[in-house]
Amino acid sequence: MPDTITELKSAPEVTLGTPEVKSPEVKLDTPEGKLGAELIAGLGEKPVEQKIAPKQEVKPASPIEPVKRALRDGFGEGIMLAAQENPDVVALCADLTESNKLDKFKKEYPSRFVEVGIAEQNLIGVAAGMAHVGKTAFAASFAVFSPGRSWDQVRVSVCYSNADVKVVGGHAGITVGQDGATHQALEDIAIMRCLPRMTVIVPADAIEMRKATVAAAKFKGPVYLRSGREKFPQVTSEETPFEIGKAVTLRRGNDVAIIACGNLVSEAIIAADTLAKEKISARIINMHTIKPLDERAVLDAAHDTGAIVTVEEHQIIGGLGSAVAEVIATHLPVPMERVGVRDTFGESGTSAELLDKYGLRAQDIVLAVRQALMRKEHHDIGKREVLKVPAAVVKTLKKVKVASQRKTRAKAKPQKPLRKRK
Repeated sequence: MPDTITELKSAPEVTLGTPEVKSPEVKLDTPEGKLGAELIAGLGEKPVEQKIAPKQEVKPASPIEPVKRALRDGFGEGIMLAAQENPDVVALCADLTESNKLDKFKKEYPSRFVEVGIAEQNLIGVAAGMAHVGKTAFAASFAVFSPGRSWDQVRVSVCYSNADVKVVGGHAGITVGQDGATHQALEDIAIMRCLPRMTVIVPADAIEMRKATVAAAKFKGPVYLRSGREKFPQVTSEETPFEIGKAVTLRRGNDVAIIACGNLVSEAIIAADTLAKEKISARIINMHTIKPLDERAVLDAAHDTGAIVTVEEHQIIGGLGSAVAEVIATHLPVPMERVGVRDTFGESGTSAELLDKYGLRAQDIVLAVRQALMRKEHHDIGKREVLKVPAAVVKTLKKVKVASQRKTRAKAKPQKPLRKRK
């Protein structure tokens, strides 16, 4: 982009107006005179009788509302770009074409689009078959249906066969809102992460989803792309790099590392702003690829900050939190907290209401950070925490312990030799 200030300084001087031509006299107390005075004032020439308005205090501009877009919008754009680059890219859907933003693809490439109807298992089977004859197949549905209902086909027909199929799970997470618990996929990352050969990508916003879709089309092998319906702020830009398996550090920090994925990256950034007011420096890592996980980024964060908090719109079991915990426990144990859905189903409600109820907001991240920092401060690294065990369980354990001790003593008690008969 050219330097506007430099250009203005180097521009030749221009004299405004034509002094040699005399303008007709206009009285300033007439409407025409007032208008003329305003125009002259705009050129830097102040009329004699013009009154200068008193200087007013300039109020700071109100913050501009960030642009909000849904992940599915980025997928619709990305698959169009992928189709333009590669004629072997095909798309399949299970009666949810518009919801998954495949309507433009269907119109532009009708011969490369397959509508299988409400049959998610067949969706994956057909996609695998097309992949085996050289196509790069994107199979899209709602995440609760695929991979939820089609997991067996994903496991055998796609992963076991190493087919070039990209499974797109739309409307994932709790922010699908009023659709309720049956349609809120909160376990999809877990069931896809455990499959051999499967790559799992959870983009942070629509821009990153577009990049991820193009990257997935170029990547050979099974891929799971997690998409969503609700609109969230854009946290990345066109210049933000994207590479499968490579995390993006959005903000530097040395006190704690917040590792987030998907829509909740925006909440993590808000939390970091709140923590900054408390003089807490938080590193923000956008972990868009859950598998393969960027272990180097995790270990660097653990080493540099000594405390980690994970954030995800998913069960805390089996998702991003579990993946990070596995790395930390194996290589560099540090205090860690997980923000996510805590082993429960969702319910109907607006996205905002559900994010509040299930503890997925910035304030919940802040609380988790404080907890991790408290453990870090008290040097709890490597120490076993005291578990809260119900009284009934403690009573049962005591009985078992007493019985075991009695049994051990009975075995250890020396037996008297038997008397020999005379």
